[in-house]
This record gives sequence, C-alpha cells and structure tokens, in this order.
Amino acid sequence: MNRNVILTCAVTGAGDTTAKSPHVPVTPKQIADDCIAAARAGASVAHIHVRDPETGGISHSVEHFREVMQRVREADVDIVMNITAGGGGDWIPDAEDPTRGGPGTDIQTPAERHAPVGELLPELCTLDCGSLNFGDMVYVNPADWLREHARLVQAAGVKPELECFDLGHVWFARQLQQEGLIDGAPLYQLCLGIPWGAEADTETLLAMRNKLPASAHWATFGIGRHQMPMAAQAVLLGGHARVGLEDNLYLKKGTLATNAQLVEHAATLIENLGARVMTPAETRAHLGLRDPQSGQPVAKRAGGEA
Repeated sequence: MNRNVILTCAVTGAGDTTAKSPHVPVTPKQIADDCIAAARAGASVAHIHVRDPETGGISHSVEHFREVMQRVREADVDIVMNITAGGGGDWIPDAEDPTRGGPGTDIQTPAERHAPVGELLPELCTLDCGSLNFGDMVYVNPADWLREHARLVQAAGVKPELECFDLGHVWFARQLQQEGLIDGAPLYQLCLGIPWGAEADTETLLAMRNKLPASAHWATFGIGRHQMPMAAQAVLLGGHARVGLEDNLYLKKGTLATNAQLVEHAATLIENLGARVMTPAETRAHLGLRDPQSGQPVAKRAGGEA
C-alpha cells in the first residue's frame, strides 16, 4: 500500500464533454480557476488540456496554455502543473479515400505537440507511449515520433509522465528508458477503461504494474464509474491516483460533479484507506521536479520520502 499519495486532477481533457456537463471548463480563465479550486480541495497536480474558447473543441494554442499557467502561478495556491503533450494524434479515415484523414482528424508533428511544453516549461508533461483504437478513431503515436518527442522533452528538462493505454505501451516506455531517453526514475500513468485499450479492472492493472521497472513511480485512473474504484485500487497496490472531469463527469449516478468535488471525494477516500495526499511541494521533492520559482530541481529528502 502507498501511504503518501500524489493526487492529480485532470480538469478538462479534449473530449466532447462540454455538452454533457456545464462544469467542464472551456476558456483559459475557467480552466485556471478549476486548477486553483482543485488545489484548494487538496490536489497535488493539475493536468491540463486547453480548448477553443468559442467552440469548446480542441486547441493547441501556446497562448491558451500560457494564460492558464500564468493565472495559476499568480494565484494564492500551489499546485504542480502538468501540460498535455498528447494532442494532435487523432486519425479518422476519410470514408471515400481512407488514405486521407476525414472530419475529426487532428494530427501534429512531435515538434508541434511539444511547443507549449518547450516554451512554458511546466514541471510535468504527458508522453503517450503508443497508438491504439481510441473509441471509434485511431490515436496515432508511431515509435520514431515518440523517440523524437522524448528527446525534446528531455532537452527541455521537463519530467515526462509516461501514459500507457495498453500493456504494449508499458513495454515501449521501458524501451525509451533503456535507450537513455528518460532521465531519473520514470513516472508512469496507467490509463484504464478507454475503448479499446486496457480494461479498468484489478487484473489488468496488476498486469501493467508488474511490468514496470523497479525504480518507477506510477499512478492510474479509470474513466467514468471506474474513477473512484481505480483510485482506491491504485493506493492499495502502491501507486498514485488521478481524478477529474477529463475522465469522469459524475460524483455519483445522476449527480454531475465539479473538479473540486472529485478531488475532495478522492482525498477523503485516500484518507479513509489510511493514507494521505502529498502536498505540491512534497510531490516536487518526491519526483525530483523543477521548482517553478527557481527553475532548479527540488532535492529529494533523506530516506527517500518527500
């Protein structure tokens, strides 16, 4: 069991969820406000996507990310910032010519995906470690693209969160480490319940966890109704947890949640299991992250605990 838990709040995502809940933040101010609310509710980390303020759809704008980062950094709270670098991988073949992307396709090069991370230098960024059938589309991450992307993240001095949606992704993430493209103890996020990746159940989580390097830090999340059970399962199996409106819209059946409510619920769950949620400062020390004020790595305390 893990008794010192990093709790991430994934505040908005990029999915078509804005029509399903009025609580999903859209504008940079709304996204920043939800990061701040999550921090006040006890989250260690805020994981952010940004959206087009007019349509609520996907945005890759560095300026949108910049506004979110500035608003959060200027607030009277502390939270570790984790910017997505996994956008621009959506492929939907055109019905008449499957060699071309049809409506809904959104593809970026590794350099384009990395642009907000390289310019804004958050403490963490995601690095999605493989392709998969993601619902009715294909999420595209060729191996050589991922190697290029890992080099960019490494050069920027940002710690990658290695997102793994299936067991083969864990294998490839280990390969990146073996090739020297991941510095320090790797951080894995085991992503469960997305059709048609890894299922959200204990058997699947154990299979993925048991393939991790001995030095790895790891967390998991489950989507929808699996969110809180997988948070509890992560703590019991030695990992960290993620909640938030990117992955789940409901506090309970029929009751739409806010990000702050999901964080509060998860924090209470963690405490009831006999664990505690780590502060952002403890999280930086535990993972060896860069301090956002000085820009220097935070040293891990003696004994290995933050």
